[in-house]
Amino acid sequence: MRRRRKAKIVATLGPASSSAEIIRKLFDTGVDVFRLNFSHGSHEDHAERHRIIRQIENDTGRPIGILMDIQGPKLRLGRFDAKSVWLEAGSRFLLDMEDRPGDASRAQLPHPEIFQTLSAGNELLIDDGRVKLKVIECDGTHAVTEVMVRGEISSHKGVNVPNVILPISVITEKDREDIKYGLSLGVDWVAQSFVQQASDVAELRQLVGTEASIMVKLEKPSAMENLDEILALSDGAMVARGDLGVELPPQEVPVAQKEIIRKCRRAGKPVVIATHMLDSMVHAPVPTRAEASDVATAVYDGADAVMLSAESAAGEYPVESVKMMSDIIYAVEQDALYNKILDAQRPPPESTAADAICNALQRMTGILSSAAIVTYTTSGSTSLRAARERPASPILSVTPKLGTARYLAMAWGVHAVVLDVANENAELLTVIEAAKQIAQQEGFVTSGEAVIVAAGIPFGISGTTNSLHVATID
Repeated sequence: MRRRRKAKIVATLGPASSSAEIIRKLFDTGVDVFRLNFSHGSHEDHAERHRIIRQIENDTGRPIGILMDIQGPKLRLGRFDAKSVWLEAGSRFLLDMEDRPGDASRAQLPHPEIFQTLSAGNELLIDDGRVKLKVIECDGTHAVTEVMVRGEISSHKGVNVPNVILPISVITEKDREDIKYGLSLGVDWVAQSFVQQASDVAELRQLVGTEASIMVKLEKPSAMENLDEILALSDGAMVARGDLGVELPPQEVPVAQKEIIRKCRRAGKPVVIATHMLDSMVHAPVPTRAEASDVATAVYDGADAVMLSAESAAGEYPVESVKMMSDIIYAVEQDALYNKILDAQRPPPESTAADAICNALQRMTGILSSAAIVTYTTSGSTSLRAARERPASPILSVTPKLGTARYLAMAWGVHAVVLDVANENAELLTVIEAAKQIAQQEGFVTSGEAVIVAAGIPFGISGTTNSLHVATID
């Protein structure tokens, strides 16, 4: 089940992709990590999808990553008597906390934390920015606003407050219950919504501990302002362009996307590009050319993974969407300029033995045209550091831990195999010989080709990558 590409595919499961047959087709077609969206569906729904994924993993012998995506807080208007109301530009509109139906002059906003932070000049975006309000005055219990962008609003539409850090926990009671349940199933990643600052990630870490990795969803401008601190506490990041594009001007989203990819790569942490990647394939068998170019751009930029949302969860062509995404990735990676572009963006190594080894490894793959790199790792850190260099050769990661192999399903260029080879009692020649055999068995090399082996000596100790060995297949 070796993939012929290096960038990974994350696919969301939903009503269109709940059966064992479809999920297996999605995996066979190219999905590396499955996303369970806890904003929708019951715990029983997610448990059944989790069971199917693990059965496929058992049947194929290939580690599969599972990412649970928690909902986070939802800020919404109250209810309206009418089906909808129209707000004209320049008109005044009152927001308060009174529990009564709204009309064209006022509406309930049942979130005291918003009123605590509002001041004159702040903007509020309703229904993903379709209506924009500007605060004229606010006294902590109500806000008088002016309609800046006219439009229609209705019951329970979402509210965004750009450029304001709200004094709320970004982990709701529903999230806490979902996290507890997801961890009991054995998910590999927890994706955190509404992240504003590093303390939000620290709060989730208290709940998750070491049971799963944390992927921050970057969807708030405030998160961009605190990006380095947030990434330092997380294990990976997702560029949630839909929500990010509500509060950021559209022209700034591509710039933010590239900055996030650069910083994640520098930190050696997986980064996923998400939202509307092949959106037209929800209802059409082929994407627009602009969508194909969008996916390709993310791959050229060096993203670890690209993600399908509604395309695979609720669309009419879930399997075709995965195939199209896989085909686009493969086409980009065959471009003669692809490796040159990635190499030009390569971050400088840190002053550590592991970075020095992985930097040398990247150079050696180019000089020797090695067929594969074999990394021995317990925690996954060696493989991630190798992936950070974006070498021309695929990375065959050998680990004794199934959890590490599942985690590495998100990482660029990594093909993980679960074997306890490089334990504390292993000898160097035995480990090198095993690397050669594994590379052959997994279909990476043939007779006469070279593999480069990276490991830590003594074996079996995490974080001690300090050796390279070039081996030729007999």
